[in-house]
Amino acid sequence: MSHFADIADTPPDAAFSLVAAFAADQFENKVDLCPGFYRDENAQPWAKQLLHDDPSLNHEHLPLSGHPDLIAGARTLVFGLPEAELSHVATIQTVSGTGSNHLGARFLSDELPSAATAPEKARQKTVWISNLSWINHTEIWLNVNPDIARRTYPYYNPTTQSLDYAGMQHALLHDAAAGDVVVLHGCAHNPTGLDLSHEQWRSIADICEEKRLFPFFDLAYQGFATGSLSADAWPIRHFLNRPSLEFCVAQSFSKNFGLYSERVGALHVVTRSAEIAVRVLGKLKRLQRAEITTAPAFGARVVARVLGDAALYRQWEEDLLRMSGRMRRMRERLVEELQARETPGEWGHVLSEVSKEEGEYSKVRREKSEADEIGVQIGMFSMTGLTPAQVKVLVEKYHVYLLPSGRISVTGLTEMNVAYVAEAFDKVLRSADSE
Repeated sequence: MSHFADIADTPPDAAFSLVAAFAADQFENKVDLCPGFYRDENAQPWAKQLLHDDPSLNHEHLPLSGHPDLIAGARTLVFGLPEAELSHVATIQTVSGTGSNHLGARFLSDELPSAATAPEKARQKTVWISNLSWINHTEIWLNVNPDIARRTYPYYNPTTQSLDYAGMQHALLHDAAAGDVVVLHGCAHNPTGLDLSHEQWRSIADICEEKRLFPFFDLAYQGFATGSLSADAWPIRHFLNRPSLEFCVAQSFSKNFGLYSERVGALHVVTRSAEIAVRVLGKLKRLQRAEITTAPAFGARVVARVLGDAALYRQWEEDLLRMSGRMRRMRERLVEELQARETPGEWGHVLSEVSKEEGEYSKVRREKSEADEIGVQIGMFSMTGLTPAQVKVLVEKYHVYLLPSGRISVTGLTEMNVAYVAEAFDKVLRSADSE
């Protein structure tokens, strides 16, 4: 009898299953609104050949902490400060965003003390994850340590298709306890596309200070929300200016560099002092040594070169501004097509407003109740409000692929297919077959 006979069947990953189904679909006008990566107007990936034949390149191991130039550039990109002012931050190169989330979770599982609810009793370690959130957040913490309690805080109100900031605030203020980890999306929230305002971020920072919570930022889309690298890092930089706060940042370069297969990322741990940061980095290197030894080198060299070259950096900034602008235009075009058809439902939440002068986004809101706020969406993703039954009809009858949750990736929209997608949405929303 096999040692593994009792292993239960594992359900397939919903997103990757849809990718496979889309690839096998022979329908000429099929549309893929699933992927979490950028596509241009021709539905092609964005990637630039920034490194050519270079005799100095080799295939030796990187240091345990990663490519030194990548580390320096990544730290400045996130925190906006020169290296001399970041001695209290421990940074290690990781295997993209999943790797940085995993390593951070593993480190906190081992090293973050449990909160004491009474002198004689320690509270179970707990991580708070937004509802909704990237599916891997829960899976990563489950795999790292199943004994850590995984709880959710309100974030998305499906009835109003809006941010439930009051619910989030209440949960963290009244239900979370000292020492709890709070996973926060740095910008371009996945999957809702709803980000907090500066005022709301300040309030969350106040709560984290007051309750002694441990923030854990996931920064996967810097530059893809507003088109401004600095504006998208504002929440993290604000938390950095709170000396009493220690926190983690999981940084990925998959999206904003188009380097999905190269797995380039970094984990930053903000501590109280340079001395503590040195000890934290030692622990991170030891953990990573046992799992992957060192992170991949080629993609790290690409990112390091761009971050360290003024001309390439400006070109990259222009690319990000152009890509974020295309995503905003596709949101506008989808809403235009839906409104032209008088498609049932309210579609204003799909839109995003950005000030071209400042590169900042401003949310257009109207109060629904004390607990709910209507906010426009931003970044790569949009929650459409479509039900799983409606999504099923869209996939099977109209060959428009999106997740069962109704989330779409707006990068899958182009001028060539947006009218078809809107027509499919309209027909499904008017059809009794999808009720």
